[in-house]
This record gives sequence, C-alpha cells and structure tokens, in this order.
Amino acid sequence: MAELFLPKEFGYVALVIVLYCFLNTWMALQVGRARKKYKVFYPVLYALESENKDAKLFNCIQRGHQNSLELMPMFFTLLILGGFRHPVASASIGLFYIVSRYFYFTGYASGVPEKRLSNIGKFGFPALFGLMICTISLGVTLLAG
Repeated sequence: MAELFLPKEFGYVALVIVLYCFLNTWMALQVGRARKKYKVFYPVLYALESENKDAKLFNCIQRGHQNSLELMPMFFTLLILGGFRHPVASASIGLFYIVSRYFYFTGYASGVPEKRLSNIGKFGFPALFGLMICTISLGVTLLAG
C-alpha cells in the first residue's frame, strides 16, 4: 500500500481552505441581510422584478454568492490536488483567488453586475488556471513514476 506524504507546507493549503470558508460564510450573511432588507423570504432563491422594486439589488447579492458556491468544488479540488505537489504555490494562488472572489462579490453586490469584473474580481479564472497547472504537474509527476 502506498504511503501518503504531505510536506509541512501543505498546512498553508489547509489554512487557505479555512479562509475561503470564512469568506463564504461572510457572503452568506450578506445574502441573509439582503433578504431582510429587500423582503425576499425563503424558499425564494431570486426576487422577481414584477413583485419587488429592489429585485435587481437583491439578485446581484444572491448571484455573487451563488457564483462563488458554484466554483467552490473546483477551487477546493484544484487547490488540494495542486497542493500535494506545489503547496506554497497553490496556497499563494489560492489566497489570490480568495481576494479576487471578495472583489467579485462586492462588485456584484453593488447592484451593477458589470462591476464584478471591473477590478481584481476579474482575476478569479486566471487564478483557477494557475491551480490547474499545479494539478497537471501533480498528474504528470505521478504518471512518470
């Protein structure tokens, strides 16, 4: 049976995952506040503009969080796998990804969807691509034996 060895630097990867969990919790709280403020009650996921004058504002906040949830499995998978081979690089890219997600969310939550990509928020996908490169490196190394 193969033995799994994790370098001590993999601890950075673990901490980046926890940091993203804090960001996700903060975004969820922002959606909860927006639900109260704009009177969009559960189980409604998105407000209808025909029923709520603040629908666009709420939907932008909800969508910013929802988009982060949609990308979270890919982010965690690439971060962990890439971190096995390149823990410091993966953790650094992961930290940059988290910063980009914060700006993506706050830009979206402004109520102007275009603002989600008008600052550092636009660098989330390049960061994921960086994590893909780290993960590809792991795969190639494992296959090369």
